[in-house]
Amino acid sequence: MTDGSTIRTSGVAGLAREEWFLGVSFATSLAFLVFPEQIFSRLSEPLWFALIFLWLFAVVLGSALSVVRHADHLGEQLQEPYGTLILTLAITSIEVMAISAVMLHGENNPTLARDTLFAVVMIILNGMVGLSLLFGAWRREDQQHNLHGANAYLGVIVPLATLSLVMPTFLAGPDDPHPSAPRQMFLGVVSIGLYCIFLLLQAGRHHRYFADDSDHHETHTVVISHHRPVWYHAVMLLAFMGPVAFLVEQLARPIDYVIETLHAPAAFGGVVMAILVATPEAISAVRASIADHLQRAINIFLGSVLSTIGLTVPAMLAISHLYGHPVTLGLQGPDLVMFLLTLAVSIITFSSGRTNLMQGAVHLVLFIAYVLLITQQ
Repeated sequence: MTDGSTIRTSGVAGLAREEWFLGVSFATSLAFLVFPEQIFSRLSEPLWFALIFLWLFAVVLGSALSVVRHADHLGEQLQEPYGTLILTLAITSIEVMAISAVMLHGENNPTLARDTLFAVVMIILNGMVGLSLLFGAWRREDQQHNLHGANAYLGVIVPLATLSLVMPTFLAGPDDPHPSAPRQMFLGVVSIGLYCIFLLLQAGRHHRYFADDSDHHETHTVVISHHRPVWYHAVMLLAFMGPVAFLVEQLARPIDYVIETLHAPAAFGGVVMAILVATPEAISAVRASIADHLQRAINIFLGSVLSTIGLTVPAMLAISHLYGHPVTLGLQGPDLVMFLLTLAVSIITFSSGRTNLMQGAVHLVLFIAYVLLITQQ
């Protein structure tokens, strides 16, 4: 009896140590559910505003990291195509919830979806790629990756990104910057269609394009370390998603306050949402590159950009149609130049199957230029 009780107690203690942040998420949700007026009525006080914003941001980010962690475990145990679908849908769901909460709260912000997509692409293709290549090549002359896989990603990312963020700039008139209903339907169908075809390619006959020689080492580690069953990770993923869905709606209030009351740049909301989405994957990608698993890092950051454009754009168009909140997708001026430059440099970076320190430095310079561009608006 004593041994069995000790084992059960140890199991509960281990579970508490692993999932302690779930308690933080639910406690925060309860506080904002019970005392919303008391909390948000003092946003005009700088210190109080900073406390509330950082508190919400940290809890949402921590919950998102936990969602990605359990989605990762499910993907490793279930294998393709289910692993890719679970991880992609989990990350995209967080992004859609975050953008929807800010878009539907307060005054209409038609450029939020565009600003978020642009920020995600800049953060991932410049910041995340730059750090990954720079740290990965710091101790090595260069790193190798599967050229076919990178080409497959970019072959879908470039046309979808152009149709979503470049073409609307030239199709919209000066009095109506929002895409018409037929164009929205075309863009939504094309985005989902190409993404589904890519998933079939990635999980089916061309699976080898996205693998490298280090896969068997990673699989061995997974078998040893991930002792939790599939149902456990599925339940915990849903448990962490609950607070995220509620807390991103609360985070929308301080973000709207900054934009509407303090007159911050409209892109501020998009940058905050992009950081929430990109940070968990950025950590995984940099770690993989440092461990000399560049192919895994490429699968993470290029796959993230593809899912963001291929799934978030149709979701935002659907929400726009249902709630009557128009969206503006086309990039303008310097943003458009930076976007096209980033796509061009990314194609050059991954065109040879090898990366080095110089390429990482170039992407980081582009990311710094993007940050400076935001601060000057």
